[in-house]
Amino acid sequence: MKIIQKYFSHIFPPRCILCGDKGFENRDLCATCYLELPRNSPRCYRCASNFNSPHSQTAICPDCLANSPAFDETLAPFVHHRAIRYLIIQLKFHHHYPSARVLGGLLADYLKQTAELPDCIIPVPLHKNRYRERGFNQSIEIARILAKNLDVPLDLNSCQRHRDTAHQVGLSGEQRSENMKYAFSVSPNFRAKHVALVDDVMTTGSTVHELAAALKTAGCHRVQVWVCAKAR
Repeated sequence: MKIIQKYFSHIFPPRCILCGDKGFENRDLCATCYLELPRNSPRCYRCASNFNSPHSQTAICPDCLANSPAFDETLAPFVHHRAIRYLIIQLKFHHHYPSARVLGGLLADYLKQTAELPDCIIPVPLHKNRYRERGFNQSIEIARILAKNLDVPLDLNSCQRHRDTAHQVGLSGEQRSENMKYAFSVSPNFRAKHVALVDDVMTTGSTVHELAAALKTAGCHRVQVWVCAKAR
């Protein structure tokens, strides 16, 4: 299989989906565009908010110290800005699968260096009505790439969004939190003790907070959040 992949990579070399130049390391991304991606460092250990100062003396931001979320750690290698924002929009609203491959690959590389691997990966679920309407869940597409690259089981069945919540866009942080309350349920057969929730971008964290709270109630001990980008 690797020989076949190498042959096709030679005949049809990858091209950067951002600028069209030759890709590198078998990615649909060139070295120049890769170096220009907006990195999220330094960050809050709990919610991945970017610290204004590179010399911050604490690993936890003031918001998380005051109101600790249900999840334990967030890993977000990029800021939701410029090229990363473009790739996420292309995937989320235009079903552009090459963007999922690039985003998932970048996130997997980051996680290999930083994450303690969990028992399973759970993409943030959509309500069945929203899924029928959209026909697509971008979190699942990213999670598939991660599961393959990290060799971690993908769990698509244990968590359900049983309440069809309103769109989060345009809502304040408080409204987002209220909108997501009790939106998720967990299978009574769920047994994993350490899970990673996967999404494309985190804004306030209200969605993953509610899902993590449901998992903790079901007996999960540790919940990480893996996202491609953190919104400012």
